[in-house]
Amino acid sequence: MKDTEEIIENSEIEQENVDEEIQQTEEVTELDENIDIDETSEEEEEEKTEVETVEEKQDIRELIKSFQPLDYFDFVNLHIHSKYSDGKADFEDIIRQAKELGYHKIAICDHNTVEGHKHFQDDVLIPAVEFDCWCGYVFMHLLAYGIDVNNPVLDEFMAKTKKETEADIVRIWARRDVKKLINAIHEAGGIAVLAHPACCWALSLDRFVGKLVSYGLDGIEVHYPYRRHRAIIRFASLRQIKDVAEKYNLIVTGGTDCHTRNIMAY
Repeated sequence: MKDTEEIIENSEIEQENVDEEIQQTEEVTELDENIDIDETSEEEEEEKTEVETVEEKQDIRELIKSFQPLDYFDFVNLHIHSKYSDGKADFEDIIRQAKELGYHKIAICDHNTVEGHKHFQDDVLIPAVEFDCWCGYVFMHLLAYGIDVNNPVLDEFMAKTKKETEADIVRIWARRDVKKLINAIHEAGGIAVLAHPACCWALSLDRFVGKLVSYGLDGIEVHYPYRRHRAIIRFASLRQIKDVAEKYNLIVTGGTDCHTRNIMAY
């Protein structure tokens, strides 16, 4: 009888050990599953961020493509400057004027700074900036539209002093790497557009733009008034610019490059 009790007791102990092993196995499995879930969540979050950036870039592309030539400059103006760089109008006042005048969209593109956009946002306003840079021997202005102005990838390309947003003599010495700049604009969810191309002193506008396209250029400013000094410093015709835009399938943009208090006067 005693032997039988011992056998039963040993069986119960063995069963308890088995139960403990099963419980430990289940705990390890659950832990592994939680780790897998955490890793999957991180991967999904990264993929979601990448998709959102692509969607934002796609949105700004489609938005600007939707503008018609006759929309410029009475309903759409994608090149305006404020007091945050070398313009004369307050940033907030430009937005007010645009809404009162019935503009569909505007872009305030201050030189090498997005400080205004960090303080003011509006449905009529496209976040933008105009960078001074060189491509080989050609000094140029590169517009960025639809960017996340708080993305740190753009920080190294921004002005460090107020003079770098205003003075021509300072800005012309900018040493931004245009290829890296275009990549940064894309990383920030935006598109890169060549500003007032007729003012770029290039031996061949076609080859010059082609080089920028190889770096990732998205668009070119076709609708532009070329007044004041830009009417004199001009190295290409509107027909040439349109042909280049068509050849490289570039997004066509336009703006007045307004620096005045009244955004209708340029």
